[in-house]
Amino acid sequence: MAGTATATQPVIGDGPLINVAEFVIEGGALDVDTALKLLSLPASRAYDLMYAAHLVKQHFVGDQVHRCGIVNIKSGNCGENCGFCAQSAHWQKDTGAAAYGLMSTQQMVDAARESVEHGSTNFGLVAAWRGIRKGPQLDQICEAIRRIRAEGKVLPDVSLGVAGPEEMKQLREAGCEVYHHNLEASRSFYPQVCTTRDWQDNYDTIRHAKDSGMEVCCGGIFGLGESDAQRVEFMLQVRSLRPEHIPVNFLVSVHGTPLAGKQELEPLECLRLLAVFRLTNPDSDIFVAGGRIQNLRQLQPFLFMAGANGMMVGNYLTTAGRTKEQDFELVRDLGLEGQTGS
Repeated sequence: MAGTATATQPVIGDGPLINVAEFVIEGGALDVDTALKLLSLPASRAYDLMYAAHLVKQHFVGDQVHRCGIVNIKSGNCGENCGFCAQSAHWQKDTGAAAYGLMSTQQMVDAARESVEHGSTNFGLVAAWRGIRKGPQLDQICEAIRRIRAEGKVLPDVSLGVAGPEEMKQLREAGCEVYHHNLEASRSFYPQVCTTRDWQDNYDTIRHAKDSGMEVCCGGIFGLGESDAQRVEFMLQVRSLRPEHIPVNFLVSVHGTPLAGKQELEPLECLRLLAVFRLTNPDSDIFVAGGRIQNLRQLQPFLFMAGANGMMVGNYLTTAGRTKEQDFELVRDLGLEGQTGS
């Protein structure tokens, strides 16, 4: 990971931003002011910014494409009040999101097999609840992890909410590769997103996962109403956790949620956000998840030029994704190399 921020930050001038890329490649860490200057560049400078991020991506992670699939192993009736989520019990009656209990072990294994057909390198078991605790449900999930791992086709990941050291240890011993848990937004903005959970709970969950020896996947959502300053704050808070994987989501406005009606981000704005995320988190695996289709629209291929090296494939938690043929074609046409393993 890049070193600490220094007083000698790169100059953000009117020309190409090669000096920014060189600064990061040489081990420099962008500070708050420099990252904010980059994010505040006009749309006309988007391609300069993307090129700098592309150089950094090429240096640290190259052209291999990370493709991740997920399945909702338990849907709806979640007690948290995250304002973007259709599965929250607080407004599920208005969103119409499906509600069902924990899938059987066989259903989880079957979903993993389907994800392999979409080219997934990692497969996440995702549950809608506050968090997982030791007991029968965790035992069932761990059995699915063991079976998926034994088949050797895709690496099993989980997203099970807030959890502590004991739960992380059991998951790691079962063969879980990655624990996913998002910060969602910056500490300063988070109370406008969720009030039933403290931001620090999210941060501590990732620390527990890292301490267990698992890799961690930690990112969040743009387009919730946050300011550019809060976006930079969020990027640097993610950086402080040094996650191996960072999912970048763009809000998909869901009818019935408090954030319904939020205007989608412009494609170039999304690409600028990706670029600054790469420049502030240079050696992490950065992939675009929710909102890729709706927000990037015809500029989806540019996500790889803006610093991302992966994407979510298949369907998302409550919305449909693109077909596997479309995503295979996108990667192939760009001349990128798809990963076959971790």
